[in-house]
Parts: sequence; structure tokens; C-alpha cells
Amino acid sequence: MSGTIRDPVHGAIRIDELERRLILSRPMQRLKGIKQLGLVETVYPGAIHSRFEHSLGTMYIAGRMAEHLALSGEEIRKVRLAGLLHDLGHSALSHAVEGVLRRNPDIQPTLSGRRVSRHEEFTRQIIAAHPFGEEALQLAERDFGNADELFLEVADIASGKRPPLGQIIVGDLDADRIDFLLRDSHHSGVSLGLVDTDQILQSLTVINGRIVLAGEGDYRAEMSHTAAESMLIARSHHYNALIYHPTVQSIRAMLLAALERALSRMDADEAKNSIVLFFLEYTDPDLLDFIRQRGDNTSRDLLERIKYGREFPLAARFDHRSLSPEIRMALSTVSRHGHMRKLFEDALGKKYGSLVDVTVGSGVPRSMRTQANGFFYDESALAAGLVKSLTRQIAISFFSDERPEISLEEVKSQAQRLLSFIRSESYLPIDGLLLLFYALHQMLSETYGQKILVPRIRNITWIYKTVAKIKDLGPAGLSSLFDYSFHCDYGFPYSEKLFEDIQILVAGGMIYQDERHYEQNGRWRQRYEYMLTAEGINYAKQVTGSYSKEAEALANHLRQEKHTIPYDVVSLYLKRYSGYSSKKM
Repeated sequence: MSGTIRDPVHGAIRIDELERRLILSRPMQRLKGIKQLGLVETVYPGAIHSRFEHSLGTMYIAGRMAEHLALSGEEIRKVRLAGLLHDLGHSALSHAVEGVLRRNPDIQPTLSGRRVSRHEEFTRQIIAAHPFGEEALQLAERDFGNADELFLEVADIASGKRPPLGQIIVGDLDADRIDFLLRDSHHSGVSLGLVDTDQILQSLTVINGRIVLAGEGDYRAEMSHTAAESMLIARSHHYNALIYHPTVQSIRAMLLAALERALSRMDADEAKNSIVLFFLEYTDPDLLDFIRQRGDNTSRDLLERIKYGREFPLAARFDHRSLSPEIRMALSTVSRHGHMRKLFEDALGKKYGSLVDVTVGSGVPRSMRTQANGFFYDESALAAGLVKSLTRQIAISFFSDERPEISLEEVKSQAQRLLSFIRSESYLPIDGLLLLFYALHQMLSETYGQKILVPRIRNITWIYKTVAKIKDLGPAGLSSLFDYSFHCDYGFPYSEKLFEDIQILVAGGMIYQDERHYEQNGRWRQRYEYMLTAEGINYAKQVTGSYSKEAEALANHLRQEKHTIPYDVVSLYLKRYSGYSSKKM
């Protein structure tokens, strides 16, 4: 071993000679100048820790996970390297630059002929190019035989590929998340809940080449679920306490506005070249200096206000408790369409003399499996609730020195106008998913007297298989509408994005999700059934207006598959189920 680094979170971290040379390289040293939480220190003065120390911590946790999983010595070294290097492509000022790029696709730089807006692509490029110095490359050749092949493999692992190694760095229970939850809690002084590293490690095992939660319906499975649930609780607290704090949001909006104004004064090519430097060369002070030099007076005034603690106060905020399901869905869709989000926020900002920030929950857990060959989020009701909690974190905030009277009707009108434009330009897969539920409802629901029998789809796997089949074999319009990527690693077509969209529809009040228990091979299991809500019916009717041909083709396809649809029915009073329509497709 080459030496020891003292870490405030993990204690003594032992490093070998190759790791030491990589740590001393220019790309790694740059991370000392990038704060892990951006400008959160304005609210939490202790939160000044850097991406550099987080990378060391991720390396340490990754190594412990690999050792616990009994991986080979070479695999342990590779996964430690991936943990160490996983944030090399991070831009200065944390995620502010990525926010600008999502809102302004015309200035997104290109890598390998493809436009990029996230730091992961830059990280992969840096690791693959391995600009770490001759001594580091010689050590890599000595220890692994071929430096080029080593760093290509490490780049894959850091990107979440090559399971189980990639799962250690990018997954629902990964070294990256474990370290930043522990580290952010330590430095901010905010308790994010219990993150017990030892318990989490004991909950993991490798089955068929993939990391899963250990145990099969026994006490070990219960403890594995407890460990995983604790991580979800901590993540939920992390978003609420650190990311969605009103002052943090205000500073983020001010910083984004200042940077966006500076870049708008440059032509597209010059802006793209500068943005590449943000990811490869700049530190936080460099980027702040860039804004001061290239921005206008408004940009500089915004930076001064941030510097001296004069952020814009929160003038108004609306979240899932005050937004109707229709507005929630509209905001969720607009916010995930970068340029439309810019137009939406800018239009409302101009009308009300405010900085406007739309926030939506992100990082929804999607793929953690159990040793019993199920999904963790199907087997844990607490986890399902936490996923829903993370997904429904949607809010629109107005920051201003004044107190403008905000009209939610105006918010709704602006969102609907942009949604219509988006739908006229491209397909939205989440719309297709809602149309699927609407077509099922129209085909399978029945009325009798004052009641209605509402279909409940009882097998989410059937939804995956049906969407995958439509995408591959359906008419051209439907194939484009259901533009999801699937894999069969679990023995059936599975799409993480499709799962996330289902959760968005549930959180948005469009779909009702209910827990059901059933017996299989002597064990009682649980699953979730899905039913269109009254609000979902009303919203789906609006969506159908933009996809009339696709809706008809979808209905025809489902009629042919009617005998294969796994569903039950629930009886409701028509007066309570106000979204019911007697018109069949």
C-alpha cells in the first residue's frame, strides 16, 4: 500500500500507488475546487466539502462493497478506480450548468457527434482518454497489462455498465449515494436519517451476475429491506432539507439566470466551447469569474446579491398539495422538456416580475431486485410509498422582492399552451402510457344502475410486455409514441423509464395504485394494481385530442388482445367516480 488519507466521514482510507498517482493528477485535483453542494453553504455554512473528498469516499465505499461481495482482487481494484474517477466530468458549480444546458439545447456541446447535457458523458470521455500522467499509465500497464483497456473498462464501470461492478457505482444502493448522503449530512449538520453502511453491505449479494437484496422471505430478507428502506428515507430527507430549501432554490435560480444571461451574449459556437471548459477545466471560482467578465450588469448584480446573502425571498410557492392533478401533470411534462421549461419559466417570470423555478422529483429508484426474484419496490410497501413521495415532489416557486398575486389559472394556461406545442412537434411516451390506460378503461368498464365497474390492471409485467410489443410490432405512429428502451435482464421486457412514468402518473393523480396480496408456491406476496382515476379520465380526454389516430390504433390493438388482459374490476358509485364517460371507443 502507498499511504493513508484521513477522511472526516470514513476515517483512514488506504490507497495504493496507482490510486495515489491518479489522486495527484490534474483532473482529480480540479475537483478540490468544485463544492459538492454548490452554493448550499449560504444556508448551511458547514456544507463546503468538495467533489474531491466525495470521490475518495466513493472509492472507499465501492471497495468495501466489492470486498463484501467476494469479488476478485482485480475487480476490487477496478471498482475502486471507478469510484475514485466517477465525478471527473462534473462541471463547476455543481448542477447549475446542466440546468442551463437542459433549458438551452442550441448551446449543448457535442461529444462523438452527439449533443450532451450531463456530466456523465464528460466523465466517460476523460476516463477513456486517461490524461493522468506518464507515471500513472506506467503503473496501470504494470498492474493490469494494458492501460487503454483498463481505463475503457473503468469508464464502463463508472457509467453503471458491466454488472455487478457497475451496479456498485450506479444503482439504487450504490457507493456514490451512500457516500454523499453520509457526507452531506455530516457537513450540513442536517440529520438525513439512518444510513448504516455495515447493514447495507450485509443486505447485498450477487445472484446470476447481478447485485440483489439478500434473503428469500426470511429474517435476512426483512433486514435487507430495512437497510434499503433506510436509504430511501435518507434520500427523501436529502431532497427536502438541502435541495428544495427555499433559499437554496432562490440561489440556484439566481445563479442559473446570471450564467444564462452571460452565455446569451455569445454566439452559439463560442458558448459551446466555453461550456466544454466548464466540465473539463473550470473550478467554482473560475465559473463565477466567467459570469462577472462575460455577463451584463444584471448578471453581476445577481452574483453580488448571492455573495452578500441578499437572495430573492420566496414570494409564492405551489406544490402537490395546492396544485390540481391536471396542473401537476402539465408541469411535470413541461419541466422534463428543457427548452419548453425555459419558455414557461421566462414567460411567468416576466409577467410577475419574478424568478420562477419549477422543481420535480428525480432519482426515482427503479431497478433494485431481491434474491426472491422480485422487485424490492413490489415487496416493500414502505419503499413503494417512498418512491411515490419522491415522484410527487413537484413545485413551482416565485422569487421576488415584491409579493405578486399569482394566478394558478395563468400557470395552467401557460403550461397547456406549451404542452400543445410539444405534442405538435414530437411524441410524448408518458401520454401514450396514459392513453393505454384510457383505452383499457373504455373497453373494459361497465355501468349498471348508479354504479360503474372499473377495470384494475393487476400485472405490471403485462404492461411492460404490451408496450414492448406495440413498440416493436405496432403501427408506425404507435411505435413512435411508445418510445421506451427495454432490456430482458430479468426474464421479461423491462424499461426503467416506463416504470418511472407509471410512478409519475400515480403521483400526478392520473392512476390509482393499490396494494394486493396473493399466494404463490406457498408464500404470500404482494403486487400493485392500477386503475385510471376520474382525474386521469378527464386529462386523458384532452390528451386524446392530440393523438386521435394513435388512440384509435391503440384501441384496435387492445381489442385483439382482450383475452390476455389480466384485470379485476372494482364497483364504484358514478357520482363519486365523476370522470366516468359512457362513450366507448
